[in-house]
Amino acid sequence: MQSFEIHITVTQDDLDNLNHVNNVRYVQWVQDVAEQHWHAKATKSMLSDYFWILLKHTIEYKNPAVLGDVLKLKTYIKESGGLTCIRMVEIYNESTDKLLASSETKWCLVSQEYMKPTRITEEIRTLFS
Repeated sequence: MQSFEIHITVTQDDLDNLNHVNNVRYVQWVQDVAEQHWHAKATKSMLSDYFWILLKHTIEYKNPAVLGDVLKLKTYIKESGGLTCIRMVEIYNESTDKLLASSETKWCLVSQEYMKPTRITEEIRTLFS
């Protein structure tokens, strides 16, 4: 399993009325890190031939993040086969290494040409293993 990481500093715009990161922001970050991982690993041909759609999303909130916290978002593919893959995202406070949230998402590969779900190729599968 290859993981991919990005780092985010919590800003005022990320906060809710309780002065911690809004749950909706975590969901956006889960999508953002997945997209960045795909773009970092995929070839130009893959990017022009395929895209991913989200089928299912679950997230578990464990600890809050607040203004100024630096967060580490770590993602990896837990399993893939057929048309879909399961992606994990873990969000940590970088300075304490405390897990703040974890997410499991199910994605479906779609052909740009036919605009229909398509089987995950071995080439794509090996990008993330």
